[in-house]
Amino acid sequence: MKHKLSLAALAATVALPMLAVAAHADAVSDAQKTVDVMSTPNAPWTGPTTGPKAAAGKTIIYVSTNQNNGGALGAGNGVKEAAAKIGWTFKLIDGKGSVSGQASAMAQAIASKPDVIVLGGVDAKEQATAVEEAGKQGIVIIGWHAYAHPGAHESLPIFNNITTDPIEVAKSAAAYPCATTKGTVGAVVFTDSNYEIAVRKSNAMADYIKACGNSKVLEIVDTPLAEASTRMPQLTTALLQKYGKAWTHALSINDLTFDFMAPALSAAGIKGDGNPIAISAGDGSEVAFQRIRSGEYQAGTVAEPLNLQGWQIVDEANRAINKAKESGFVALPHLFLPSNIKADGGPKNTYDPDNGYRDVYAKIWGK
Repeated sequence: MKHKLSLAALAATVALPMLAVAAHADAVSDAQKTVDVMSTPNAPWTGPTTGPKAAAGKTIIYVSTNQNNGGALGAGNGVKEAAAKIGWTFKLIDGKGSVSGQASAMAQAIASKPDVIVLGGVDAKEQATAVEEAGKQGIVIIGWHAYAHPGAHESLPIFNNITTDPIEVAKSAAAYPCATTKGTVGAVVFTDSNYEIAVRKSNAMADYIKACGNSKVLEIVDTPLAEASTRMPQLTTALLQKYGKAWTHALSINDLTFDFMAPALSAAGIKGDGNPIAISAGDGSEVAFQRIRSGEYQAGTVAEPLNLQGWQIVDEANRAINKAKESGFVALPHLFLPSNIKADGGPKNTYDPDNGYRDVYAKIWGK
């Protein structure tokens, strides 16, 4: 006996594919809206305009996670520039990309008895013992990407952490391939589990891609950024062999990944604008800008205003020294693509918003 479908059941079999198509279209449309918003020029200055005058004769030490990391380098340069303006002594100690190197750098910084220590990409949880010791000694501690959210730490003596919202950064990076492929991405996502903020970004990128139409996350690759120069060439070759044409996009939590992927892609005979197309969820390094500008082995980066953040670090430190509250300011990231790199990237291949932030901070400090 043949079973006949009821009208309700028949309608359901038709409705399900239609709902799937609608959901697919909505995901792609939403992704395009995100790209449009995040790639337009940022609004004028929205940070603080008042605060305490400059404390005199202070010393600030910037402990960098790794000076080969464009983000840590850029933020540190901003701290150095701002320290000169406010009249403080600046010192840099490079953690050289390893846990032991960062621990040694923190020990050196504390022994110097500065007024301020900046965790320049150094993971606060990983260096919690040193952070607590610095706090006991009355040293002001400011983070830059030291954990996954802006503001004071829940338990450690860190006055403020300067960072954009890592989830928004991740969504901005993942939206571009979703929009440009109409929801047919085959992504490999690169992360570094040594850093809490990196894991949050990579998980958010993966979730976004999975929700984008018929897109797939082929693999999440956990590899230390500090070892990118030695690991990425071999990893790239292995992933090309494993996934072939299914690998359409490479998403990373940092531009550094692509510094050492590009030569391997070139050696494999892949053109600069060919698949896998690279997009980074941070931090807008100079070499990344150069790659995007020339259309060679990177199509986008979600850049933070690193130099501006360096100035904010000094301002927040001055607020802490003067027993004032943190400013509450969180700078916006910006999605750089071939379409806007010439307008927004500037001649120095860095994201440095033309919103007058230097003059604003100098006025606050009475300088």
